[in-house]
Amino acid sequence: MNAVSPAGSTSSDDGQVAGFLTAAASRPAGLVIEGDAGIGKTTLWQQVLESARRQGFRVLAARVGQTESVMAFAALADLVGGLEPECFAALPALQRLALDRVLLRAGADGPVTDQRVVAAALVAILHGLAEQSPVLIAVDDIQWLDSSSRVALEFAARRLRGPVGVLVTERAAVGHGTTARWLHLDRPAALHRITVRPLGIRRLHQVISERLGRTFARPTMVRIAEISGGNPFFALELARAVVDGPAGTEKVLPDTLADLVRRRISRLDDDTRAVLLSAACVAEPTVELLAAANEIGTEELMSRLERVEADGIVTLEGNRVRFTHPLLASGVYTVAGPTSRRAMHRTVSALEPHPELKARHLALASASGGEELFAALDQAADTARARGAPAAAAELVDLAISLGGDTPWRRIRSADNHFLAGDTVRAGEVITPAVETMEPGILRAMASMTLATVQMYHDGHRAAVELLRRALDDATGNIPVMVLLLLRLSFAQNSIGEFDDARRHARDAVKFADELGVPGLTSAALAWSVQLNFQWGRGLDEAALRRALELYDSSLDVPMIFRAPVVHALALSGTGRLEQAHREFTAMRAVCVERGAESDLMAIAGFLAINHIWRGDLAAAEREAAEAVERAEQLGGDEVLIIPMTVRAALAAYAGREADARADARWVQRASRNRMSSQLADWPGMTLCFLEVSLGRHREALEALDMSFLAAGRVPATELMLSWHLPDVIEAMVGVGRLDEADLLTTALESNGAEHQRIWMKAVGARCRALLLAAGGDVTAAEQMARQALAEHERLPMPFERARTELVLGQLQRRLRQKHTAAATLTESLRTFERLGTPLWTHRARAELSRTVVAPAGDLGELTPSQRQVAEMAASGATNKDIAAAMFISIKTVEHNLTRIYRKLGIGSRAELGRRMDQDRSEFS
Repeated sequence: MNAVSPAGSTSSDDGQVAGFLTAAASRPAGLVIEGDAGIGKTTLWQQVLESARRQGFRVLAARVGQTESVMAFAALADLVGGLEPECFAALPALQRLALDRVLLRAGADGPVTDQRVVAAALVAILHGLAEQSPVLIAVDDIQWLDSSSRVALEFAARRLRGPVGVLVTERAAVGHGTTARWLHLDRPAALHRITVRPLGIRRLHQVISERLGRTFARPTMVRIAEISGGNPFFALELARAVVDGPAGTEKVLPDTLADLVRRRISRLDDDTRAVLLSAACVAEPTVELLAAANEIGTEELMSRLERVEADGIVTLEGNRVRFTHPLLASGVYTVAGPTSRRAMHRTVSALEPHPELKARHLALASASGGEELFAALDQAADTARARGAPAAAAELVDLAISLGGDTPWRRIRSADNHFLAGDTVRAGEVITPAVETMEPGILRAMASMTLATVQMYHDGHRAAVELLRRALDDATGNIPVMVLLLLRLSFAQNSIGEFDDARRHARDAVKFADELGVPGLTSAALAWSVQLNFQWGRGLDEAALRRALELYDSSLDVPMIFRAPVVHALALSGTGRLEQAHREFTAMRAVCVERGAESDLMAIAGFLAINHIWRGDLAAAEREAAEAVERAEQLGGDEVLIIPMTVRAALAAYAGREADARADARWVQRASRNRMSSQLADWPGMTLCFLEVSLGRHREALEALDMSFLAAGRVPATELMLSWHLPDVIEAMVGVGRLDEADLLTTALESNGAEHQRIWMKAVGARCRALLLAAGGDVTAAEQMARQALAEHERLPMPFERARTELVLGQLQRRLRQKHTAAATLTESLRTFERLGTPLWTHRARAELSRTVVAPAGDLGELTPSQRQVAEMAASGATNKDIAAAMFISIKTVEHNLTRIYRKLGIGSRAELGRRMDQDRSEFS
């Protein structure tokens, strides 16, 4: 990067800044200004802000301080605190409450705020502002950004849309900045960096002359430039040292900037240093607070501040006191020494009304802990958690632990907060020693549950099962904890294929939840029990599901699969009620957007993609699958990508993108290699099996699939969500002559379909039975069974499956020499495949149709006069609407006539109709 300076920049950097603002005026763009302390980053940052304002940007700015007493969401409060009330008015109530808590305008009344809601509210605010004018989010010294504000900003940056720019400065050596590792925009190329480099001696002299109003001899400037290394702040301080030093003597200048700052601060009197120390100890120093901390009146305080303001150490902005440079604040704090610092923090803690800031000051005032401090830190952590700042809550609990308050309960709270904040690794590090050293009992049960949750997040389901089994013994008699343990244990056991135990523990969870009498917990236990039995073919307990919906508590934070509305939507999908399922998933998406629930949004996008595939809308499925993958990539890690990539692979197979389908499926297989989850591990195999069947490669289809589900003659589950591949397996088995196994699976589909009234099972079961009958030589019975399958499809909104059944029926009709009927059936199948955009199956249908030879002679003579007129007009290029208008009939009648025409002529498209009509005209011309 090129050099820039506090007073100006090179033309190249000017171009980059101008390019950044130009880009941000239309789409998300980011610029990171990097450099050493005092190099001029803030000056350039301010220049960009002023330029943005002149160009019509709405600027939201925050200048972050180094003080350790900073409160959660301090920077975010700076960014949005100056916005007009109407900016908040349009937000959903939950988001409005979240930002009111960020701005300390609301207390603890109402539901606890989730950090995701805060982040979602920030996104909504930014998008609302961007509809009015371009927006610039500007943060100075982002390396000191508080953890809670960083979570919100990181979340928002990835979701920015429209004219929004992000401008930050970071204290970092060239190439060592960290902001670009976590601040990601919608496009990787949208974030750029500028490194501010040292100034040459001429520019240094110019800056010093402008700031101090005097010039220096060249030898002095050479010494200043050499010592400062071209750093303008360091050079200014050196120049001040020269000016302030004894006249007529050789000036001995400090070798480091830190030494220079300390020397400058040390020359101040004790009273002034005390005022500056109080300002350096707090995140938001005001005149009133500093006067109280120093036990002086505001007039006396202003008198002391005016002296150091004139000296360029602080500046007054209204009633707020700000150091002119962060290095001066840290210099004041360092020079004061530990005893004075602790005393000042103790003084300030007595003046601070907010629990979080009070606790931080008390901690900084103490060399070791005490009950007063631990109580304050615990209260502060609770307050931060309620405000949606689990990262800050974890910091406060960890502070108590480090000061001597290391208890099992605090370790559990710390791990829970780290987990909520997204730092699962740290959560595991905190809780593991507690689990290993604790005595048996309820606390160990809770600690084990926390550790098991962390392990499941990293796919350690088998280890989690062992932990949770032991935890159940520890929790005996404590019903609330037992319910939570049983739910987690059941989930983990299901993930490793221990279905019977998972089902038993789910039943126990329902029983204990009922005994406890907490409706939301009973709903969660019921929902999971219903889902567990449903997915493994034990039927859908609709009465239990209705009760789960009635008892559902949306404020209870439980995994998505424990939520009754989700289980209900999945049940609707699995029982063929796809339109209603689509509506319910869409409604859930709106709630998740409001709450900022990213992992839930990812899952819903995946569910919707599958729903769209089954409903025959591959374009919509494409959008949802892309969103699921994008959200998973934003969340980070291969584990969360497995299911979205699985869905994307299946979609590619349907869409005929063979290479993409294989690549995604194989990626999932590699990522799943160490997984213990039997129900998820072979989804890529199911996709590859379907792909090979689509290509007519039956042996390869069976080789692609893990066939262990047939071990010991066990009949597999046949519900749609986990068994959509069974018709492909059966078709492939018939194709290679494995008829007994195909019969076993077909019988399972038929019997379960009849028992549970599943239309999909009945339809595809009848189709598979038709294949088996045909393979056995009874083509007539096979054709009748295929017609029965087609009748079932009338009640099933899955056009692709219907078209597959028509393809089978058409093949059977051709074998029975029902040529015209076969051609019509195959034509319908072909049209559907073409409309859906499934080229592999379009090719299969077209190939089958080409084998159905019907004699052309005399065929046109079979058309009625009105059909002949419709055929002539359609062949000439008229649309159905044009034909209807010309013949004074309805469009439906035109469509009906065309269907009969195609059937009589044994053709499948207007192009073929045109060729037949041309052929007829040429024969009689």
